[in-house]
Amino acid sequence: MDEKKPITTGGVDSKLMAALSYLWILSVVMLVIKKDDEFVKFHAKQGLVIFIFSLIGMIPFLFWISWLIWIITVIAVIIGFVKAYGGEKYKIPVFGDIANKF
Repeated sequence: MDEKKPITTGGVDSKLMAALSYLWILSVVMLVIKKDDEFVKFHAKQGLVIFIFSLIGMIPFLFWISWLIWIITVIAVIIGFVKAYGGEKYKIPVFGDIANKF
């Protein structure tokens, strides 16, 4: 039987680390501690872009669109988390394009 093995690096589940990188500031942590893991780095860079985008929603004079920014942020975080935990290297539209420039 050919079973799919989880993507692991150094005994730590890379899929879990990649998924956790979508939880705002954890993207920075994952970029630092898992810098040699390409799968985690791919998702952490997208997570960082989403984190920065969510900070834009906190700017006081943008209060009239902050709700839209937060809805987009939550949807992107959920999609990224699910795809990363599933072991998929999914590029989130717009956020993934920006993350590829790092």
